[in-house]
This record gives sequence, C-alpha cells and structure tokens, in this order.
Amino acid sequence: MNIQWYPGHMTKAKRAMQEDIKLIDLIIELVDARVPLSSRNPDIDRLGQGKARLILLNKSDMADERYSDLWAAYFKSRGYHVVKVNSRTGAGLKQINAAVQEACREKIERDRKRGILNRPVRAMVVGIPNVGKSTFINSFAGKACAKTGNKPGVTKGNQWIRLSKTLELLDTPGILWPRFEDQQVGLRLAFIGSINDEILQKEELAAELIRFLEQSYPKALTDRYGAELLSEEDSSREGLQKAYGVLERIARARGCLLKGSGLDISKAASLLLDDFRSGRLGRITLELPPEKEQEN
Repeated sequence: MNIQWYPGHMTKAKRAMQEDIKLIDLIIELVDARVPLSSRNPDIDRLGQGKARLILLNKSDMADERYSDLWAAYFKSRGYHVVKVNSRTGAGLKQINAAVQEACREKIERDRKRGILNRPVRAMVVGIPNVGKSTFINSFAGKACAKTGNKPGVTKGNQWIRLSKTLELLDTPGILWPRFEDQQVGLRLAFIGSINDEILQKEELAAELIRFLEQSYPKALTDRYGAELLSEEDSSREGLQKAYGVLERIARARGCLLKGSGLDISKAASLLLDDFRSGRLGRITLELPPEKEQEN
C-alpha cells in the first residue's frame, strides 16, 4: 500500500514557519503518543536548529503506558524536554509551564542579565495534521482560541495567542513532508487519521491494522468484536488475505450488511478504523523506540 499526501497549502505553511522561526524562543512539538517517531516531521528539526525544544506526547490516554514511558526517556536522552499530555481532558497540561521555563532557562537568564525582565517566552506550536494542536491550545488557554476538527488540515494559517505575561504561542497549520521514504510511516499516519481518508483504500488500510493488532494486541480485537474473531478458520491463509477474513467476521459481528445480506466490508473497515482512532480498542502503541525495536 503506497501512501503519499502533500497538499499545496502545506508548502505555503512551511514557508511561513521558516519566516516566523526567527521570532520565537521555543518550539513546542506535539506528537501522537501512539506513533511518536512517525508523527514527527523531520523538517522541524532542520527549521528549529538552535531553538529550545519541548515535545508533548499527546493523546497519551490512547497509547500503551509502558511504551509512552520508554518514548519519553528516548526523547529526553536526545536533549528534548518531554511532557505526556491528553489535550482533551487536560491531563498533564499543568506540567507544561514548568517545562517551558526549564527549556528556556538560558534565554530567561540572558534576558535577566541584560535587564530585560518579564519578557514572555514566544513558542511556536507545531505538529502534523490531526495530532491535536488546536485542541491543546484551547485546553491550555482555557478558552477557544484555535479552530478544531476531526479531519486533518483545519488550521490554515499562523495565529499568535497570548496566554499570559510569561508565554505567547504561535499556532501553525499541520504540515507533513513531501514524501514518505518509509511506507510504514505513511501507514501509521493513515491509521491515526493524519492522512486524508478520501485518498486511501480503507479496506486495505483496515486489513493492515488487523495484521498489526493480531501480532501485538490480539486481545484488543477479541474484546471488542468477540472471542471467536481470531478463529482457526483462517489458518490456511496468510498476511492480508488472513486479515480480510477477520474483517469479514467484524462485518458479521457488527451487522455490516449490504442489500441481499452480503457483507459490507467497506463499512466494517470504517468501523474498525473509527474504533481504533477513538481509543475504543484500548491503549495501543504502534511503534517502539528504535533500540527497543532492535531488542524485539
């Protein structure tokens, strides 16, 4: 399954970020805690050289907690400040101000020595589409400052938001990078909804998700759709063919039927993807830190 998606507005958004980067002290980068590395735009590191960095592991309530701790340690070992958050409920947000002050301690100390007191830290909030930047800003500010939506690409332009005397945020549109060299990255981003669903083959995408869940979180499937879901019926099948068999049983279990009692596989695929993206399948992490992947 080859996945590529780079709408034209993302080129314009990247240019705007390049212009604004000289105005800011700190980059606050939101990543999806279920895919912390795949949901990082590699362009951000190039744009943000020399800037203080804070990574927020967002949607941490949906990720496997064991692995979120490993990811936090992974990023900290590489010089980033890290906070695990859930922007929808506000969990972890109280830790952010302290993390911002710590990340910008050298800048604040330089200002103090120059006699510049109480100048707010200016932070650019970045992340890929649908990672939750606008929800984070609204929760952190305690009011609706940024547009939100469950489709990628709701934020279209840069917007300054003054949160307090000590912190100003620059909201930016979610941007991807022009090409996914590793198709597993594109696949993971499609799973979490950061790729426009309209360009995807949902049935194949759902089958790929089933392949992963069968191997890493089989209980998530059986708990949600029935104990008989992963039966011996498909023992003679392999790979995607076997996953499509599971998708057919999800269609039966959830009454996804066409006229004439045929199975509506497309509806079952959408249902599975929605269940995963909303957290109804439980806490699931799709990738491990590189050194842990090598150990497995």
